[in-house]
Amino acid sequence: MRTMSMSQNIQITKAGLEVLNKELDGLVNVKRPKLVERLSYARSQGDLAENSDYTYAKEDLEFMDGRISELEEVLKNAKVVPSNGKTNGVAVGTTVTVKINGDKSVFEIVGEWEADPVNKKISHESPLGKALVGKKVGEKAEVEAPAGKVIYEILEIK
Repeated sequence: MRTMSMSQNIQITKAGLEVLNKELDGLVNVKRPKLVERLSYARSQGDLAENSDYTYAKEDLEFMDGRISELEEVLKNAKVVPSNGKTNGVAVGTTVTVKINGDKSVFEIVGEWEADPVNKKISHESPLGKALVGKKVGEKAEVEAPAGKVIYEILEIK
């Protein structure tokens, strides 16, 4: 779980905001009511001390309520980054094409709440994201990796 101060602005893309809103809506309006129903049914089954379904349903509800609170806090502090197409360098909401050791890679720079490294969505707060943000086409970013320094040459920013 991520921690944040209550007044921290959280940078997020419009698409990322939509995903978080959709998740919150699904939790509040679909999953939580089903879980409350499951808990109520389990409670009606008698002795709660030996009722594992009741215990699990209660734990699941506590976890879900925690996620709902977390999402509400993020959405309250979310600041959508403009995607007007004008780029003064790499920033949240841009897609950057880089060359690493002769190979090309494309990364989307996103807010930390929408980061998904497997799908090449990297947070502006990650080591690579920090190295790339602010750079312009033709510049190089250096990142410390376990195997040593990796140089990323910026080829294109959209």
